[in-house]
Amino acid sequence: MGPDVEPTEAHLTQDADGTLHLRWPRSAVINAGDAERAMRRVNELCGENRHPMLVHMATTASVSPGARAVFSRRCQASRIALLGSSPVDRVIANFFLGINTLPCPTKFFTSEREAIAWLAIR
Repeated sequence: MGPDVEPTEAHLTQDADGTLHLRWPRSAVINAGDAERAMRRVNELCGENRHPMLVHMATTASVSPGARAVFSRRCQASRIALLGSSPVDRVIANFFLGINTLPCPTKFFTSEREAIAWLAIR
């Protein structure tokens, strides 16, 4: 990453049911450093426990090969639902799902309700 490129920060929260919500900002360009920071925060929040995670990726512009490599490593997420809304989101998710060995069950959704129901399967 060059000196004039700002890092992309994801917002991480945990709801009352224990589900993590990782939200990327609009038009996010996610590189390896961004992915590392996000996964470190997930692991810190979870501690020794594993929790399902909903990744709000709608309007993500791109995910670098380095970031995809980071996301393919095991973290404290027990299941990951990728939530998008556009054909571009689906292409990014399918590309990611199709070429990576994933560390836990991971699936793409366009319905938040369906994604949360799938995450509830433990």
